[in-house]
Amino acid sequence: MQEIVDRLTADDRGAQIARTLVYPYLNHAASMYESGYATKDDIDASMRFGCGYPVGPLALVDALGAATVVEGLREQHASTGDPLHDPAPVLVKLAEAGSTFESAAADGGATPAPQKHHPVGKVGVVGTGTMASGIVEVFAKAGHEVVFVGRTDDKVAAVQARIEKNLDRAIAKGRLTEDEKSDVIGRLTAATDRHALDDVDIVVEAIAEDIDVKLELFRDLDRITKPGAILATTTSSLSIGTCAEATSRPQDVVGMHFFNPAPVMKLVEVVSADSTSPEVAETVKALCLDVAKHPVSCGDRAGFIVNALLFPYLNDAVKLHEAGGGSLEEIDTALKETKLPMGPFELLDVVGNDVSLAIEQTLVSTFGHDGWTPAPTLERLVAEGKLGRKTGEGFHTY
Repeated sequence: MQEIVDRLTADDRGAQIARTLVYPYLNHAASMYESGYATKDDIDASMRFGCGYPVGPLALVDALGAATVVEGLREQHASTGDPLHDPAPVLVKLAEAGSTFESAAADGGATPAPQKHHPVGKVGVVGTGTMASGIVEVFAKAGHEVVFVGRTDDKVAAVQARIEKNLDRAIAKGRLTEDEKSDVIGRLTAATDRHALDDVDIVVEAIAEDIDVKLELFRDLDRITKPGAILATTTSSLSIGTCAEATSRPQDVVGMHFFNPAPVMKLVEVVSADSTSPEVAETVKALCLDVAKHPVSCGDRAGFIVNALLFPYLNDAVKLHEAGGGSLEEIDTALKETKLPMGPFELLDVVGNDVSLAIEQTLVSTFGHDGWTPAPTLERLVAEGKLGRKTGEGFHTY
């Protein structure tokens, strides 16, 4: 932690670049906390487990000192006039009191461990892509019987093959035995008919990010699954409440946003719509812990925690480059020197510039912050088909 603090408070050009991008990100996290959208621990855990950051944003504010962050933001605000650079009231309050987010959170007392209010034994998964396959693997390795449903025999066979390949890789690395592999495979049931889900305790859908396709599925699941079965969506951009409205049991519909690759990434954002029963949300959080994931709680709005904090920072990096604030390599290097796993342009190319642009457009349409308007360079690269690693060229060439 001290190494990160020292790097951010240094006097060289790289540290200046890092502060220009990191301080607004910290401000945004502080505003998210102040709004009551998520707790301090959940915000910090989201960025650690969802992005691989060495420290969460609010813990980093505490380490730097709120007064240092407020001073840096005021300097930026004086230069840019961007309301997003005006220090959040909670930061100013902590700076004036010489206090921390940690002490403020401690005043609320410890959060009890989540409990299951619904039995969850048999799991259903709908979808056959990479995310769906990973979720099937997660539950089967944790001891759950899993029924996974796809449109064709070929597609469900591909899920089975992908899981077996992952298990074989784990065996080769000494992390799994042949007997354990057999046990996992024995818990899997493939199907092409959604009626195979009629006796599961929870269904997790990981199909296309198309609201009409999802609504058709939720209407089907409402009709097919037993009373009390939890209906979860892995959507990262669509409304959980809208999915819930397609059913006669909106209280049982919840967001369960895994991160890719699901077998590796520990974070799951558990997203409650207004209609979601608190007992259902708590049951899903307890289930996440059972399968060795770290759940965080948040409400049903665009970006949830991770995307809402990550993509404005990535967009700011593009705008900084456009304004002559550093080359792609300088900016990437400056952020990696603060111990982030990747520079912003490297990360944009990994995520896909088209995906990044779509997320940023959703955030702007939801929150209306002009400062989050997608950078022209990002829009141009997408228009030119330079989407990142998947096309061989994006901000960098591969």
